[in-house]
Amino acid sequence: MDVDGLPDWSEVAAAIEQLALANTPAELHGALCGWLAGGGGSADDWLRSVMADADLPLTTDGDVLDRLRKASADQLEDPQFGFQLLLPEDARISVRAEALFSWCRGFLGGFGLAAGNPALSDEGQEALRDVGNLASSQMEDEGDRDDAEALGEIEEYLRVAVLLLHADCTMASHQRHRLH
Repeated sequence: MDVDGLPDWSEVAAAIEQLALANTPAELHGALCGWLAGGGGSADDWLRSVMADADLPLTTDGDVLDRLRKASADQLEDPQFGFQLLLPEDARISVRAEALFSWCRGFLGGFGLAAGNPALSDEGQEALRDVGNLASSQMEDEGDRDDAEALGEIEEYLRVAVLLLHADCTMASHQRHRLH
């Protein structure tokens, strides 16, 4: 398990392969986080809900996807804002960027399933639009150091946007103001 509490990329990839899902680890984590941020339940049937497939198995306490759910839920609730995206480590910038865009596509799907059409703050509406813009993005070519720094800034912005959306949908309004 990684230091941030999330199972590592290869563990999640193996679990996805075993279940024959058509998702990357980033997309599945994004869908899970969207589900949780939108107010979906953190229970052992999350995979069925997020994938809209009642035939999928329940997660088992301690298995990779259960640890992914628990770590993600804990990170979204972390008062120290320890939320992290599951992206491939030590990958080329183009691979990491494509995983980030895939994460955003998954997030939008999970968020839409859980939240429907929520009443979001102005900041939440803007954050959701930004996630949508990232979801429709793609890398044009292999980047350089500037692209790596820009991608890091986008990841950081995305982390904050997800926490804001989570706050809008699941937390009391007085707690939401702590994020600003």
